[in-house]
Amino acid sequence: MFAIENSRRRLVRLGLLEYNRELLRITAKGTIKLRELERLDYHLKKPLLWDEKWRVLIFDIQEKRRPTRDKIRRTLRKVGFVRLQDSVWVYPHDCEDFVTLIKTDFHIGKDLLYLIVDKIENNDWLKKEFDL
Repeated sequence: MFAIENSRRRLVRLGLLEYNRELLRITAKGTIKLRELERLDYHLKKPLLWDEKWRVLIFDIQEKRRPTRDKIRRTLRKVGFVRLQDSVWVYPHDCEDFVTLIKTDFHIGKDLLYLIVDKIENNDWLKKEFDL
């Protein structure tokens, strides 16, 4: 089963997300949790050992939704992601719950892809950036 699906189920069980008809919506409790994650001083938790996998987010959001696109970039930067390209961001640790929350909150489910990859070409600078 894919990590995002597991995360979705876990967040529904915790009361952070809920289904309204067939659409997934963030609850008030989920909104509070997401706002905590977006604080300037917050970074996603880092395990003691790196599993040597990269978490890559790719999004394609239309120009008419530019404020949403900009807010996503600010949020990713605040929680510790590093930009590879304009709409490609990377993080070295598990972040499925965070990704599920932002996809739901920003209503960008299909516009944001989450990848778990083994290698990124020329990634030495990323390892230094994340102190790996």
